[in-house]
Amino acid sequence: MFYSFMRVLVRILVFIINGNAHYEHKERLPKGNYILVGPHRTWFDPIYFALAGSPKKFSFMAKKELFKNPILRWILLHANAFSVDRDNPGPSAIKKPVRILRKSDLSLILFPSGTRHSTQLKSGAALIAQLSGVPLVPAIYQGPLTFKQLFTRKRITIAFGEPITIDRKQKLTDEFQKQVEVEMQSAFDALDYAVNPDFKYVDVSKKES
Repeated sequence: MFYSFMRVLVRILVFIINGNAHYEHKERLPKGNYILVGPHRTWFDPIYFALAGSPKKFSFMAKKELFKNPILRWILLHANAFSVDRDNPGPSAIKKPVRILRKSDLSLILFPSGTRHSTQLKSGAALIAQLSGVPLVPAIYQGPLTFKQLFTRKRITIAFGEPITIDRKQKLTDEFQKQVEVEMQSAFDALDYAVNPDFKYVDVSKKES
């Protein structure tokens, strides 16, 4: 109930603030559970991913530091978030999302690069997809990168790519994981180009520092 209530509330808020969001290729989204993967470009792109994937509900990883605040912890837990130690990720970083994908009706929003300031893809997405038996769905966000820019009502686009299926019998070698990473990155690049051939992501934090 809390997730559904918050989704309605957030949808109203972002419409008031920006009101110019467009979701492309929703027909590519699987009917069952899946892992929505994309480059992490702003702190609010997971919000737009979740709204774009509606009516599907999602879980997502959040750094453990956010759970130290009791109020924020309560909100995150009721919004289907679970904590991850990014510096020292243990087995639970894989087991927890796999269990969610297999035992519930929640899909997963996952940023393979880990942070907004990294473009290096990590292998966790491929492993979680294989163990849970769900596909990876590439997605990209193009639009304002700061909260202030949202108020300019500049167009926001979320575009979904074709699902990437990983055979559960496939041995997940380093070489194969690298192939999956290349496939994901190629999908991101193709989606970006399709939305805007001139698109180039600029890390705002680095630009302002």
